[in-house]
Amino acid sequence: EVQLVESGGGLVQAGGSLRLSCAASGFTFDDYGIGWFRQAPGKEREGVSCISNTDGSTYYAKFLKGRFTMSRDNAKNTLYLQMNSLKSEDTGVYYCAKETSRGEYDYWGQGNQVTVSS
Repeated sequence: EVQLVESGGGLVQAGGSLRLSCAASGFTFDDYGIGWFRQAPGKEREGVSCISNTDGSTYYAKFLKGRFTMSRDNAKNTLYLQMNSLKSEDTGVYYCAKETSRGEYDYWGQGNQVTVSS
C-alpha cells in the first residue's frame, strides 16, 4: 500500500522557518518524482515544488522567490521542504504527492497544516 505521511508543520511567526518531511512507503521511492502542493483557506490547491527521481533536479513555483528548498533522501524514503522567510500568505495545508510517469500525481499524503502569524 502506497503511503505518504507529512510532518513538521505548525505555527510560526512571519519571517521564521519550518521544515516539512514526507515519509514514503509502499513503492520504490527513488523511481518516482515527488511534488509538494499547498492549499490556503478558500483557495484552490497550487503546486509548490517538485523533484526529479533521475537527477534530483528541482522546480519551484515562481511566487516562492527562492525562500523554499526541496530535497530528498532516497536512503530514508523521505522528502523534505525547507521553508524560510515565511509569510502569512504561506499559511495552508501542505501535501506531498507521488508523480506518475505521465507527470500526474496519483497518491497524496493526508496534509500538514502550516500557519504563519503576522
